[in-house]
Amino acid sequence: MSGAPVIEMRGIAKRFPGVVALDDVGFACRAGEVHALVGENGAGKSTLIKILSGVYQPDEGEVLVDGQPVHFRHPVDALAAGISVIYQEFSLLPERTVAQNIFLGRELTRGWMLDNAAMNAQTRRVLDMFAAGRRIAPDTLVSELDVASQQMVEIAKAIALDAKVLVMDEPTAALNEAECRELFETVDELRGHGTAVIYITHRMREVTRLADRVTVLKDGQVAARFETLPEPAEIVRAMVGRDIADFYAPFATPEEIAAAVLSVRGGANRLLRNIDFDLKAGEILGFAGIQGAGRVALAMALFGARPFDAGTMTLAGRDVRFTHPRDAIRAGIGLLPGDRKGEALVLMQSVRDNAMLSPRAFAGAAASHKRNGFINLDGMDTLLDRMEVKAASYDQEIRFLSGGNQQKAIVARWLALKPKVLIFIEPTRGIDVNAKAGIYHLMRDLAREGAGIIMISSDLPEVIGAADRILVMREGTIVAEHQKGAEETAIMLDATGEQEVAA
Repeated sequence: MSGAPVIEMRGIAKRFPGVVALDDVGFACRAGEVHALVGENGAGKSTLIKILSGVYQPDEGEVLVDGQPVHFRHPVDALAAGISVIYQEFSLLPERTVAQNIFLGRELTRGWMLDNAAMNAQTRRVLDMFAAGRRIAPDTLVSELDVASQQMVEIAKAIALDAKVLVMDEPTAALNEAECRELFETVDELRGHGTAVIYITHRMREVTRLADRVTVLKDGQVAARFETLPEPAEIVRAMVGRDIADFYAPFATPEEIAAAVLSVRGGANRLLRNIDFDLKAGEILGFAGIQGAGRVALAMALFGARPFDAGTMTLAGRDVRFTHPRDAIRAGIGLLPGDRKGEALVLMQSVRDNAMLSPRAFAGAAASHKRNGFINLDGMDTLLDRMEVKAASYDQEIRFLSGGNQQKAIVARWLALKPKVLIFIEPTRGIDVNAKAGIYHLMRDLAREGAGIIMISSDLPEVIGAADRILVMREGTIVAEHQKGAEETAIMLDATGEQEVAA
């Protein structure tokens, strides 16, 4: 791709007390280009984007728009120059309509009255530029939209402001598989409209699907620049200094896998039918399938949140029937939800308090971590140490920890209850590449200690790399089983039903 950059950053440096966040960082993006910006948490991506968007001012270096130096003293200056950032947490007002959000601060009027008809009409024209926008009505309240539609409104808002450069920060973090595909199509359309897109992600498949060029940051410096799209392994090596093959722990050996710790026969409810499978102690059992296939519904049934209406379940040789998650927890099943912040953490409480939520509620099941009838704080700190949770102190509020360390704190919570089965839903969502390796090895360590691990992930290469066996779900039932090291294509054919069509 040729042409002068729309946006360019040269020799950018930024220092905070005791920390060099950025050191001589250069970066550029052209019109109609998708430039991926990747790196581990703490690599400097967020600081760089905050300088680009006027939140921070650089200590050294310069920012150029269309070849001309600019000095942003405030995010409003960056917006006026055509630079818009879409963060993971949207900046929309939920009780206003789509059109009112898009025209926020620059409302159209007719006399003394808001001209809602004109704003709706112009909003319609912007939304119609994108396939994903055509289903959104301008007069709909934002609170009534799903996450993917809200993201589309953010994109439309940027386009309505004549954005030359659109920065997308981990845009798929809260999207399902179908919504991700829709977002990718929208990014392609942005490229076609001549918008320069800076795309920040931890997911290599998104980089390979979308990026024209890639810049890798590590420890506040540019570790690598790729003018053409490389293999994912090259990007990962530049990010963390090791090969992607080292990320996954070795598969379990036959000697490490014991008898079934969990068995389901004929499990069914409103979302599931004829569920039959065994989970063996010592193994990681992966579940694959497209969005809506029933994987999360199965996890909720096993955990007693949406119980089976029919069938039988055996846990550690004992017939069980759960009608509530507390039944599953007491029996020895733990679950790590896909939405850590929304479903598993109290962000304003400490790391230790979050780790002790389940042990406090089920103290009887955590006798080894009690002392004189009370929860043993030293015992919990020992578990947090074992999980290698990195925090200034376990009294620190957990919201300040990285996603990987938050996930480890949740695992420590369940370990206090000595679970027989642990269910991981999207275990590495929102976690950087190096931290992902830690989670994979942690799951393997737990399996080696005798637990049965269920892994549900929308990242199919992750399932293939980590799981000893893979069960494929479609339309609420299990349709196929694959052994370790299976081909991605074969699994997707089963997940979509194309295998049967071909046959």
